[in-house]
Amino acid sequence: MNCGSVSFSGHALRRMFERCLSRQDVAAVIRDGEVIADYPDDRPHPSYLLLGFVDHRPVHVVVAHDRSRAYCIVVTAYIPDSALWADGFRKRKS
Repeated sequence: MNCGSVSFSGHALRRMFERCLSRQDVAAVIRDGEVIADYPDDRPHPSYLLLGFVDHRPVHVVVAHDRSRAYCIVVTAYIPDSALWADGFRKRKS
């Protein structure tokens, strides 16, 4: 994802701390991860669910993306639960 700069919401920082995810971990997912869902109607900016792997752990990051300024805001980040996710953590189980 093209994020010239990245900021972290307070919610994201709290969740990252609880889940032992560093800013570097999240930045790696933003830089190298795969978009597995998009939410074009989110406001004030469309957002995306990204999947990446950090130290062989799956990590999901939700990012709001202001394309006009190449600016991203991390909304949250978490380790997906294998009981809830299928297809290599790409699809939510029914």
